[in-house]
Amino acid sequence: MILALLVALATVPLGAAGESPSPARGDVVPAFDATGLDGRAVRVDYAHGPTTVLLFFLSSCPTCHKMLPEWNRAYDRRPKTLRVYGILLDQEPPGFFMATPVSFPVLRSPGGDFTRAYKLSRVPLTLRIGPGGRVEDVGSGYLDAMRLGELFSP
Repeated sequence: MILALLVALATVPLGAAGESPSPARGDVVPAFDATGLDGRAVRVDYAHGPTTVLLFFLSSCPTCHKMLPEWNRAYDRRPKTLRVYGILLDQEPPGFFMATPVSFPVLRSPGGDFTRAYKLSRVPLTLRIGPGGRVEDVGSGYLDAMRLGELFSP
């Protein structure tokens, strides 16, 4: 079941028949609990800010692999008040993070309820979330440095 969901995330384009692009600006997404790569529990809550950027990816997604260096550069240039988390939606193969450097903190997806609550239908996906959990901006697929600058702006 989870493997089928992950394959669907990597292959279903936004706007497919009967499907509207989502998540969308103005949607409200819930806070969530996840586990970091180091095994520590992390609570991501948007109640009072600051602005948070979530970077959804699969270790098995070629477009995500192209996006990781772009996200790394945007993360390194981000305003220090901006929170950023990568959300890994699959189980990475051994040595993935040694071969693929990631600058930003990565959390493991909490599961199916989480992906449904966030209306995930495609990766890579960059979400900018403001106070109260309101989606301020959405970037889907491969994004250039200019577009990432907008998503990572103060």
